[in-house]
Amino acid sequence: MMQHTYHPYHIVEPSPWPYIGACGAFFTTVGAVIYFHYSQSWILILGLITIIFTMVVWWRDVIREATYQGHHTLIVKQGLKYGMILFIISEVCLFVSFFWAFFHSSLAPTIEIGAVWPPRGVDPLNPFSIPLLNTAILLSSGATVTWAHHAIISGKRKEAIISLALTVTLGLIFTGLQGMEYYEAPFTISDSVYGSTFFVTTGAHGGHVLIGSSFLLVCLYRLINHQFTRHHHLGFEAAAWYWHFVDVVWLFLFMFMYWWGS
Repeated sequence: MMQHTYHPYHIVEPSPWPYIGACGAFFTTVGAVIYFHYSQSWILILGLITIIFTMVVWWRDVIREATYQGHHTLIVKQGLKYGMILFIISEVCLFVSFFWAFFHSSLAPTIEIGAVWPPRGVDPLNPFSIPLLNTAILLSSGATVTWAHHAIISGKRKEAIISLALTVTLGLIFTGLQGMEYYEAPFTISDSVYGSTFFVTTGAHGGHVLIGSSFLLVCLYRLINHQFTRHHHLGFEAAAWYWHFVDVVWLFLFMFMYWWGS
């Protein structure tokens, strides 16, 4: 006679998405290398399409498990929160390494770059033009995402939709302005250690803004479809934590790389 053991944990069903997502990441990495060397982009495009497809179907499964099947119990939610916190800590470590490279070169500039910072021949960006505007935009988005959180908790669905849509819009405006800044920058990633540390760090942050915008866009879709309640909105909480992390990183970027570093 078989006995059923009841527990509050979610035993995940076998899924093909981790494997397919890993294949997409592999194709993207190899495709990027091939594109850089031989200008052939089809493998890179295939990898990106695979990753986007995996994101859509995997998130669909998680939403179904949480919203309709009731698998996300209190202890499962606690584990998901711990996972998100550890993920953000790993992202902090990533940006610490970027800032480490920046300060290693800027605090004691070598003779090869003229013993000055910024290096000789590099014309840095004006921190009080687009960077300052982007700072105001990103800080405003942090306020609107907090407004959305309080609106969800208060049961004000219309306010939550408006504020979350505003947050996504501000994130996309930030990305557009950063792209304009890159296009008009008087230096490139190959212009000494200044160019490499600047574009790698700000580019990584820009990628995180795009990721955070996609998180919030999914949350907006779920909010419109009545999938968030006052007591059931962990997906939004995780996205809001990530967005606040992106805000804080940008403040350090603006203060050190744009203002002090110029």
